[in-house]
Amino acid sequence: MTPLMIGLLIIVFTVLVLATGLPIAFGLGAVALAFMIYFDGWHAVHFVPETIFAGLDDFTLVSLPMFIIMGAAVASSRAGSDLYEALARWLNRVPGSLVISNIGACALFSALTGSSPATCAAIGKMGIPEMRKRGYDADLATGAIAAGGTLGILIPPSITMILYGIASETSIGRLFIAGILPGLLLTGLFMAWALFLSWKRGTRLVDSERIYSMKEKLQLLPRLLPFIAVIVGVVYALYGGIATPSEAAGVGALLCLVMVMVIYRVWRPMDLWVILRAGLCESGMLLMIIGTSILFGYMMSSLQVTQSVAEAIAAMQVNKWVILAAINALLLVAGMFLPPAAIILMTTPILIPVILASGFDPIWFGVILTINMELGLITPPVGLNLFVINGITPDVKLPTILRGALPFMGCMILAILILCVFPELATWLPTRLMG
Repeated sequence: MTPLMIGLLIIVFTVLVLATGLPIAFGLGAVALAFMIYFDGWHAVHFVPETIFAGLDDFTLVSLPMFIIMGAAVASSRAGSDLYEALARWLNRVPGSLVISNIGACALFSALTGSSPATCAAIGKMGIPEMRKRGYDADLATGAIAAGGTLGILIPPSITMILYGIASETSIGRLFIAGILPGLLLTGLFMAWALFLSWKRGTRLVDSERIYSMKEKLQLLPRLLPFIAVIVGVVYALYGGIATPSEAAGVGALLCLVMVMVIYRVWRPMDLWVILRAGLCESGMLLMIIGTSILFGYMMSSLQVTQSVAEAIAAMQVNKWVILAAINALLLVAGMFLPPAAIILMTTPILIPVILASGFDPIWFGVILTINMELGLITPPVGLNLFVINGITPDVKLPTILRGALPFMGCMILAILILCVFPELATWLPTRLMG
């Protein structure tokens, strides 16, 4: 049996196993172990613990639980509601201001937490009822929050970027910086569409007749500016060469915990235990997925699948943009069924040789891949953000939420096309700041 046929079998069996609902880590590990035993014999079992632990023996992985705790601390406080209220006060005289405020709050809050579901829940609980009360249609109100929540995996610090950096052996600091301008571009596209749709549908140009004084506008800023300063400080420490990702993540997590305790009085042992337990659970899940995905990649490599796929694509002698379009289609389909972490860790070892052979920048491709993962978060049948929004607004049907999210999917596809035409949007800032 040729390596390409083996690769096809692996894809089919992996999809079937994961479709059963088995946890991703156990599913990947089971498929990898089964194929290793079938083709290499029982002695292949000896390589399993060595491969998994060697893959996890990476100091960069320390940053993962730290960033998760940093996000859990912010998500457990009233930072989301304060952020939403502050933006609503500053933008209340802008046309379509309420929906723009919600998208801006999603962008900032998701950057603080790095969690799309947490952003949808925190901002959506306040923003969606308020938008509907002010005359916005249900599809626009829910679609804007569902799409805005995805920005957290692109705007740094991003857990998705860390996973891609580990899988592709590229600089996490460069990846973080590469996501800044595309993140702002995507936020701007979301806001532009929301503004256009509000105007087209005749939604009131002024969402509130109340005029806020400067004192009222500045009232909430002392609570929010320290958190934003932490994000800016973490990114600066990374690109400035002041700290490694692990060191920056550790300091960021500690500062966020302290600020949550001081500003929002989250100081009871039980409150802190909830934050640490959430961080522990998510970190354990991701590390198990990383470990078994490394075993999965080792199996693919030992059976010559990865090398054969790269050679077959290189031998096709087609235009590199055709290859990129095929990769994007593959990622989009995968995103319909699997979470971002699983897709990145499964596909990156296969795709990176192809990307390099085609002459694409791996940092730039990391941004393209991340936007594809954002698409998967609002694409059925496993669009996590769609179900989170449906859970907090049960009177709005899932098809209505999906209809509202579809134009924002178009904005993401447009962002990918813009990045293909102007790759400097992703590569200029890392090169400028880090050389």
